[in-house]
Amino acid sequence: MIIRCRLRGVSFLLPNPPQHWRITVKSFATQLSLLQHASLSFRFFSSSSTSPSSPNPNQYSFTVSYLINSCGLSPPSALSASQKLRLVTPERPDSVLTLLRNYGITDAQLPKLLRVFPSLLLADPEKTLLPKLEFLHSKAFTRADLGRILSSCPLILSRSLDNQIIPCHNFLKSILHLDKTVVSACKRSPRILLENVKKNIVPKITALQEIGVPQSSVVFLIKHYPCVVQLKNDKFHEIVKEVMESGFDPLKMVFITAIQVFAGMSKSTWEQKMEVYRRWGLSNHEIMLLFRGFPLCMSLSENKIMSTVDFLVNKMGWKLSAIIRVPITLGYSLEKRIIPRCSVGKVLILKRLVKKDLSLGAFLKLTEKKFFDRFVIKYQNHIPQLLNLYKGEVGVLELGFASEEICGIKQL
Repeated sequence: MIIRCRLRGVSFLLPNPPQHWRITVKSFATQLSLLQHASLSFRFFSSSSTSPSSPNPNQYSFTVSYLINSCGLSPPSALSASQKLRLVTPERPDSVLTLLRNYGITDAQLPKLLRVFPSLLLADPEKTLLPKLEFLHSKAFTRADLGRILSSCPLILSRSLDNQIIPCHNFLKSILHLDKTVVSACKRSPRILLENVKKNIVPKITALQEIGVPQSSVVFLIKHYPCVVQLKNDKFHEIVKEVMESGFDPLKMVFITAIQVFAGMSKSTWEQKMEVYRRWGLSNHEIMLLFRGFPLCMSLSENKIMSTVDFLVNKMGWKLSAIIRVPITLGYSLEKRIIPRCSVGKVLILKRLVKKDLSLGAFLKLTEKKFFDRFVIKYQNHIPQLLNLYKGEVGVLELGFASEEICGIKQL
């Protein structure tokens, strides 16, 4: 199937468009028709000049066709992108595309990159782009990393190598020490490579050091939560003050986690999460005890909170006070950790192989290996199907216990 589009009297072809393109042809044609009757001025960019110029219809036709056929943009996206550049011949953009693909940009990522930064096609591939790509690749960024990072933040390629990319990378490495750790931070937040280090990151690090936050915690913050050090300085200082007033110790790593939670949550969302815990009868003081023990409890979804507490309290018989003492329990997967372990616990109690008052923490906080060795392997001779129960292949009732027996267990 070949679709012929016409703009200002000039025709161009869309050969063999994918099905989803055909669906959008009608809307695309409508946009072209509007452009034909509207008095619009376009700003086009070339490798030699960025001054406004009047578009030649043939060049406009070629630009849209190239963006669709060579770059994978949809017709509406190509139309939008064509307002920011003018392609005269395919030689320069072809060279740019070849270079990008050689450094990890996939055909699926290319449209995303060019929708944000279409004038990239006019950059000098050898003098402008290659040195940046070579530098990043030499610093442990794999081609897959570059594809992911650059498609998420194409403007990295618009920044100066000597004045922005290298100084920013070197600063991050001075804090994180290893190239691969810098890569890890950049993958979590590619925009960190665009930051003005002296104005936006150094003041935050200094503020943390002044209240006693150890260097290991600073490294943890930048590696795992780089978005936090990209906040406006005033907002960051406000969050640090809130964390201090909530009773967190700056010397402990949990202080950094609390900063991340506050940074990613609005006041209204915070109050909504407080209300979820209040439904279970927890006071504000008890909720803050939960938060200080496990800050991520406030980042959990309402469904996760409700289903976990319901299972532990109503089905397993634990008291809320036990959860407050071991708040990390709320973060465990209900399906992968809590239910399988509690199923094993029920059977072991019914068989009187473990004490009925086994603590929540001792039961759920154990590493996978320790739990498996202590509660599954140890008692497999007594209960041959215990491993099947732990894997979820059989249920407690299928092991021959009456439902009254199971419901009679009030607490592990």
